[in-house]
Amino acid sequence: MEEKVLLKTNIQDAKFIRSGKVRDLYEIDDFLLIVATDRVSAFDVVLPNGIPEKGKILTQISLFWFNQFRDLVENHVVTANVDEYPSVLRKYRDVLENRSMLVKKAKPLPVECIVRGYISGSGWKEYEKKGSICGIKLPSGLVLSQKLPEPIFTPSTKAEEGHDINITFRETVEILGEETANTVRELSLAIYKRASEFAEKKGIIIADTKMEFGFYDGKLILIDELLTPDSSRFWSMRDYCPGKPQESYDKQIVRDYLVSINWDKKPPAPVLPYEIVQKTAERYKEIFKILTS
Repeated sequence: MEEKVLLKTNIQDAKFIRSGKVRDLYEIDDFLLIVATDRVSAFDVVLPNGIPEKGKILTQISLFWFNQFRDLVENHVVTANVDEYPSVLRKYRDVLENRSMLVKKAKPLPVECIVRGYISGSGWKEYEKKGSICGIKLPSGLVLSQKLPEPIFTPSTKAEEGHDINITFRETVEILGEETANTVRELSLAIYKRASEFAEKKGIIIADTKMEFGFYDGKLILIDELLTPDSSRFWSMRDYCPGKPQESYDKQIVRDYLVSINWDKKPPAPVLPYEIVQKTAERYKEIFKILTS
């Protein structure tokens, strides 16, 4: 029997703001309520069935990392304890428990902060064409999945629909201003380096990751999600082999299946078979256990 999944929320005692590919966002009092559903997307299309427990795992991993970096930068989390939520929300405990966060109403920066320690994904495609990523010249002769000499900051602009667009640091300065651009670059690299050292002790490579920042009361803080399987590439150090694609602890199983059936990557998306859903769920659970012990 297929496990129960949460695909949509209906929190009637809070003001609905919007739904993303995974998260539903509400406003209540002076806070935002973020609820991570079990929805899964591929090629920018949300699929009809979800991955059991995915939203809970994403939320708990984010909370774990936010806590790890409190000494480096403030984050948007007010509480993830339903008992501390406004009283009108507590009747939704079954939905909110372990998969939601009450957060500060920060103003997000219009730039995604991406750090790459290994060359993969869109970075590899850009390197093949230009020998650089986001204007950063890289050594010639690198192969797919190879470790870079040093982690690099490769920002992108947020796209309302479709893929985000990689930009240079100079363009980042034009968008954010020099001081903010420099600060988010330094913080992003510091977070990545510390997280990578932590993960390597657990046998995990963080190939790259995406993080977001915003302003709250004039202060730059960390927002959204942090170092989850949906925002990062996690590889096994034991199985790592440069020169080819690596198996990731994420929804790669879903993408591979959709490619295998020659789906045209346009809505409506096909329903995922039970075994693909279960295998993907196991990958999410595995990385959660490895990282958080």
